[in-house]
Amino acid sequence: MKFRSQEWFEGRDELGFQHRAALRTMGINADHYRGRPVIGIANSWSELNNCNICLRDVAAAVKRGILSAGALPLEFPTISLGEEFMKPTSMLYRNLMAMDVEETLRSNPLDGVVLLSNCDKTGPAQLMGAASANLPAIQVNGGPRVAGVWKGIEIGSGTDLWKYWDEYRVGKISVEDWNALEQCMSCGSGACNVMGTASTMSALAEGLGMMLPGSSTFPPGDPGRIRVAEESGRRIVALVERDLKPSDIMTEAAFDNAIRLLMALGGSTNAIIHLTAIAGRLGINLDLERFDRLSRTTPCLADLKPSGQHLIHALHGAGGVPAVMKEIESLLDTNCVTVTGTSVDENLRAVASSDSSVVRKLSNPFKAEGTIALLRGNLAPRGAILKTSAASQHLLKHEGRAVVFEGYAEMLERIDDPGLDVAADSVLVLKNCGPKAAPGMPEWGAIPIPRKLQAAGVKDMVRISDARMSGTSYGTVVLHACPEAADGGPLSVIQSGDLIQLDVSQRRLDVMLSADELSGRMARRSPHRSPHLRGYPRLYIDHVLQCDEGCDFDFLRPKNAEQLAFVPPVVGRS
Repeated sequence: MKFRSQEWFEGRDELGFQHRAALRTMGINADHYRGRPVIGIANSWSELNNCNICLRDVAAAVKRGILSAGALPLEFPTISLGEEFMKPTSMLYRNLMAMDVEETLRSNPLDGVVLLSNCDKTGPAQLMGAASANLPAIQVNGGPRVAGVWKGIEIGSGTDLWKYWDEYRVGKISVEDWNALEQCMSCGSGACNVMGTASTMSALAEGLGMMLPGSSTFPPGDPGRIRVAEESGRRIVALVERDLKPSDIMTEAAFDNAIRLLMALGGSTNAIIHLTAIAGRLGINLDLERFDRLSRTTPCLADLKPSGQHLIHALHGAGGVPAVMKEIESLLDTNCVTVTGTSVDENLRAVASSDSSVVRKLSNPFKAEGTIALLRGNLAPRGAILKTSAASQHLLKHEGRAVVFEGYAEMLERIDDPGLDVAADSVLVLKNCGPKAAPGMPEWGAIPIPRKLQAAGVKDMVRISDARMSGTSYGTVVLHACPEAADGGPLSVIQSGDLIQLDVSQRRLDVMLSADELSGRMARRSPHRSPHLRGYPRLYIDHVLQCDEGCDFDFLRPKNAEQLAFVPPVVGRS
């Protein structure tokens, strides 16, 4: 077969000469690779991203695999989205990284790509870019970091930080213990070791068929991680030779499998936005009703933090993602093809769980239904979501008076004020934290419990916002209220003292105002004004879609079959 890269290296005489000479300047003898595929390695390694710092070793193993399969590996850097350092949120730059990946693939002599990811947004961004470029692709992650131990307790990244921060705020933990806890949180490179967004999206890449089965849960430095990377290098060459593309693997049925896996794992709410965005690049519409419908019929089997008690290394020991998929096999479309070149059915034939205390049996689930509920009502006409598995059961049907914060800075300023007019049954409401407002929809939705209530023993309250929350967070937190306040959503006109009703069993979220009162407030509302007047943030604000459409850019999500077409570059003089 003729490979795409041959247009560069074996095309018109002077251009082939120029491009082969460019390889020779890097010490590569182009004659050795004539007629062989060229494989890109998209490496999101960066010293600004501690989660992805382990990817250099992964890249070296991938290269060995590609070379052993007779192809030419060419590694290239991409933007790296580090959840810890990037402000206001790495989510602001997910679409930019997706564009970086897509355009690098489009404009260069590459026949396929291995996507090296780990931290929360790097995996989704790569899959979005690869879906749009639609060249054969396989993803390899760096894995979850090992667990530190503090006072005999295994520490879960993020989840235990929020837990012990609340105790530190009210004086239940000493400064010395707080400093010791910081050392345990710094236990090595890799992604969060709970079922937060990073581990969720790596698991869902497996579920979609874009990652080798069982590969996502190996920790960094584990010999298995390196073996998987090398095998992925060999597999991408086979995918190129077969011309098996992301659109062949990430089908509508594969996304349904991924959604069911999300629910069975008790995964991050952020996955809803990311899966919607990835699917949208392929012309597949994942509406919120689909998530809710599949959630109602998929039990949660994985007893993992933040919904449960175990960390990712326990899931790995219990058989990893394949063990979970095996248990819900009857709910999956097992005909879907994967990067193995075979179907889900064939991949699962020899799989068995080794620890039913971590991955429960379908007949004895950890939670009877899936973990995420879609809410609708006059407060969120296009929907809001709640992670029911991480919420307090007594708050799933609740009525309370709103305590409203107009923005994140105001919330931080007022939340611990002893004079704050708040009670245990109040509903905390945070506005202007959605895609357009911050911008980027930061993970600000898990509003802290006011200090005076925390000190009195209050552990949870109903909280509502147009923000996201970390996949490592927990509580009765209503997220992604859509449309967001800054885009004219009803959340923008809620006032302190308004009565709010939450009824998860009925999937309702309402403010108890008459239609006339609500519409009158909406007519009088002032438009949101952003301080960002130029640059990428301005581009983002002007073109980002709302969260129910995945927060992608309107010009990157194809609207018809014609826009789905991959437009190749004209190979000529630069």
